[in-house]
Amino acid sequence: MSPLHTKACDLFGVRYPIVQTGMGYVSDAGLTTATARAGGLGILSAGLLTYDELVTEVDRIKKGTAAPFGVNIRADQLDVERRIDLLVSAGVKVVSFALAPKEALIARCKDAGLVVVCSIGARRHAEKVAAWGVDAVIVQGGEGGGHTGGVPTSLLLPQVVDAVGGTGTVVIGAGGFFDGRGLVAALAYGADGIAMGTRFLLTAESPVDQEVKEFYLAKTVADTVLTTEVDGVPQRVLRAGTVDQLEKSNAAGRVLRAARNAVAFRKISGTSWGDLVREGLAMRKGQDLSWSQVVMAANAPMLYRSALLEGRTDVGVMATGQVVGLIEDLPTCAELLDRVVKQATTVLDQLSTVEE
Repeated sequence: MSPLHTKACDLFGVRYPIVQTGMGYVSDAGLTTATARAGGLGILSAGLLTYDELVTEVDRIKKGTAAPFGVNIRADQLDVERRIDLLVSAGVKVVSFALAPKEALIARCKDAGLVVVCSIGARRHAEKVAAWGVDAVIVQGGEGGGHTGGVPTSLLLPQVVDAVGGTGTVVIGAGGFFDGRGLVAALAYGADGIAMGTRFLLTAESPVDQEVKEFYLAKTVADTVLTTEVDGVPQRVLRAGTVDQLEKSNAAGRVLRAARNAVAFRKISGTSWGDLVREGLAMRKGQDLSWSQVVMAANAPMLYRSALLEGRTDVGVMATGQVVGLIEDLPTCAELLDRVVKQATTVLDQLSTVEE
């Protein structure tokens, strides 16, 4: 059997041990379908979708492919159990969580037959969710985009493999991966595959505005910043537009700007004030955030939407991994996965020749 056929392939039911992560305003039905068709695990981002929008997006994917796919949902959403029931009834293979859900929610998902995946950024988090019975963890190092920690993938990944690999938990490396060499490196660390966000954001099927994609392609590995000024918790984004303003503004100004953007997002999403407040309370309790951080977190969707979908790189926020500086083109998902697998196979063949 090919060394590229790993436990991740068997768990997810896919050809290649490659995961396209759930990214708000990026991982829509189109990108998820294209990844699934190409042989990877595509994950629909549902954290910013209403329940009805989630129904529509899942239906679009199922009409576009019979291949397995996943859906990323927020454990602190008020209707999370209803969303899980939807995934089960629709025959979705995988449910993923960016922030670890409670043990009871994991059990509910597993009892319903879902494969449960949690993204983690620290060894202790991996140990906790593995003990709770998750099927797989996506281990993101500090060079990864969006919310991330401070430990680089090269240190965090083998640490987590040593901690939970023996439990049967599938380990997926994330943060800094974009090609076949990275896939081989992850396997050498003991992981069962890789997950990529920025690399899939910069593909032909990604819904991100074309000019914004070109903006990303012009950046180097030094053009990102790890900041808490977007929503109160650390995340890696491009050093551009609103980020520079946020870094320079005072606390009161940031909270006021966040409140205005939260009101605008409420109008676009159709979320009631009651639900907005209840979600804020759940977020504050579940993530141990201050009230100012809660307001800033509500601000983030508008900042992402402005840049990624509306092309406003001057006022929006663009999450990205440092790997953005190594990406030079916009292939289709099929071309990307074919390229990664071929390069990984070549590297493995070369290593085998050296050993002989």
